[in-house]
Amino acid sequence: MDSIKIDRLAQRIRERRAGKGVRETSKEIGVSPATLSRVENGKIPDLETFGKICGWLNEDPAAYLGLRPASQGASSARVHFKKGTAIKQDSAKALSEMILLAQKAFIDDELEA
Repeated sequence: MDSIKIDRLAQRIRERRAGKGVRETSKEIGVSPATLSRVENGKIPDLETFGKICGWLNEDPAAYLGLRPASQGASSARVHFKKGTAIKQDSAKALSEMILLAQKAFIDDELEA
């Protein structure tokens, strides 16, 4: 996961936070203050946290994953699990978005070759 531009993500968090406290900002995002602090200090977040932070920043996760931004007309992917509690809804949504971004990047690379 070295391709994640974690330093850029940490910088964008600090810029957006702009003087607000870590506790206040973490409540806005929906993560713990300790988690937000770790990401600001360059630690790679888990998938759910990454999705929440990108949503709060109003930025495409592709920007931090080394992928091209998703097109506006992308279809939605659905993730199916046997157990309803196997994965949180936010995590499933973030995973499906990442799958679509990866698929689009592969298609674009094939078209350019």
